Amino acid sequence: MKHTTIIALLSGPDQPGLVSMVSSWIFSRGSNIHHADQHKDTEANIFFQRVEWRPSGDIKEESTAFKEFASQELGMEVKVALSTDLPKIALLVSKIDHCFHDTILRFRAGEMAGQIACVISNHKSLQKAAEAYGLPFIYLPIDTNNRADSEEEQLKVIQSYGCELVAMARYMQILSDDFLARLALPVINIHHSFLPAFAGGKPYHQAHSRGVKLIGATAHYATADLDEGPIIHQDVTRINHRNSVEDLVRKGRDLEKSVFAQAIRLHLDNRILVYNNKTVVFD
Repeated sequence: MKHTTIIALLSGPDQPGLVSMVSSWIFSRGSNIHHADQHKDTEANIFFQRVEWRPSGDIKEESTAFKEFASQELGMEVKVALSTDLPKIALLVSKIDHCFHDTILRFRAGEMAGQIACVISNHKSLQKAAEAYGLPFIYLPIDTNNRADSEEEQLKVIQSYGCELVAMARYMQILSDDFLARLALPVINIHHSFLPAFAGGKPYHQAHSRGVKLIGATAHYATADLDEGPIIHQDVTRINHRNSVEDLVRKGRDLEKSVFAQAIRLHLDNRILVYNNKTVVFD
């Protein structure tokens, strides 16, 4: 039988004895640590830790008590979650469907600690596919004259479904600063790793004409700075002179699927701490 565990993510100024104080607090309650990992940014003097343990008593009471201990006595920023938490996710899509299908199938296979609550799109191309998966599909067209209204509707939908994460499965629209600020939720985006070398349209065509030897994909948190949010996960694959543009697109899409899935998984497993536009990923 798999027992529910408490997961805590801590970050703050480094000080002597932090690891000992955390483990001693857990031990003093008769609880048992399953896994612990930590990292120190020596330049910024910031301490990071992820610790997971099986509580000895009431899980909610122990979670609350630890959060108070870590914030008040240790002066740390802390997030506490349970291993059984299943956050709801809003999936944003346009017309490109490889990340859309792959992500949904991974959730259906039980690979992700969460649930897709709804699919939102600015096109109707994937409506039948979403409905075939049994997912609510919300069509919200966007043009230059109604962008603010569409974003307002997006916010209402995401909030009405109680979503805690937004995943952009090749959603080909820029999220405005106002939208991100009002959303106040993490947003994961996926794109090729050519930026800034091959910005703009047809990046794989540009890369092919330049004769690159590596292509890749990057998943990051979306911020007000376009494509410059904290990077969560990346991967690359080699190509050569025999590969056509179609080969690059195919290989790139394979990478995008796996990198996007891994980023979502890491987030839902509470393995990411963000600071200074960077991430510490406890993998």
